[in-house]
Amino acid sequence: METDIDGGTVTLVAELAGIAVFAASGASAAVGKRLDLFGVVVIGALCALGGGALRDVLIDAKPLALTDWRYPLVAVVASLVVFRFHPALSRIRPTMLVLDAAGLALFTVVGTLKGLDYGFAVYAACIVGVLSGIGGGILRDMLVQEIPAVLREDFYAMAAAVGSVIVAVGARWESQIGHWTLMLIAIATIFVVRLVAIRYRWEAPKPNF
Repeated sequence: METDIDGGTVTLVAELAGIAVFAASGASAAVGKRLDLFGVVVIGALCALGGGALRDVLIDAKPLALTDWRYPLVAVVASLVVFRFHPALSRIRPTMLVLDAAGLALFTVVGTLKGLDYGFAVYAACIVGVLSGIGGGILRDMLVQEIPAVLREDFYAMAAAVGSVIVAVGARWESQIGHWTLMLIAIATIFVVRLVAIRYRWEAPKPNF
């Protein structure tokens, strides 16, 4: 059954949720490195807003982080929450991995939809979606001096690519399956594939030394 919530509202909610979880992921990584409050908030915010800014540059739009106060506000608040309650997060690393998987899923799906809305071809919208999804994680890993996950974990960008294709192809039947349903299917696919890949250590062949 279709709801009276339009696609723009759905996308906004998904994007703000993605900002919150990516900010929490970045802040968790900063807490793990024992940074101070300022460092935790900066890394959390950059992680949360970086992917969206990259997406907006690719589609030639004004970065929403600079035009809508809700985006940086959500990023800062989520980072502060992690800083305040991090003692309750007894296992920072697993928590960060789950948050990162959620952020990857949300930003990839929203990025792909934005690419389609701006008239990009299917393959181009998928590229925008994947880069939007992995951008925040790359910034986070670089700032905390880690090798970016996308360069060492094969099913990071690949999980994003699978979900992006689902969105881009499924958009043709969006009127039949519904905007929410399409988004949830793609988000769940990316999230599950990413976590299963982590659990079972899926990876492509690497050079032997």
